[in-house]
Amino acid sequence: HEIGVSVQTQYLADQSEPENARYVFAYTVTIRNTGTIAAQLISRHWIITDADSHVQEVRGLGVVGHQPLLKPGEHFEYTSGCALTTPVGTMRGSYQMTAEDGTQFDAAIAEFTLAMPRVLH
Repeated sequence: HEIGVSVQTQYLADQSEPENARYVFAYTVTIRNTGTIAAQLISRHWIITDADSHVQEVRGLGVVGHQPLLKPGEHFEYTSGCALTTPVGTMRGSYQMTAEDGTQFDAAIAEFTLAMPRVLH
């Protein structure tokens, strides 16, 4: 069971209000089945940490209203977002998957950074 996850992030200046400690980010996730057995994404678990070390955990069924079934070689891409109270933060987590053979497993989402432009050097 091999699921690859890649993420691209974007700061949304038009939705952010730095003067009110609101920094909004979009993230586009590509989930790719690089294994040999079909697997379905059942749920998600995110750990979101801001620059003040405030941690939010988010759990839920599917992603953006979908529980995609990925056959070997297929991928699913979606865009979602989150708001932080600091201009920099991180996200990491996992997708809970069920393979065609009934095996349940987690697909890890490596930590990635959310950062307002020109804040990190």
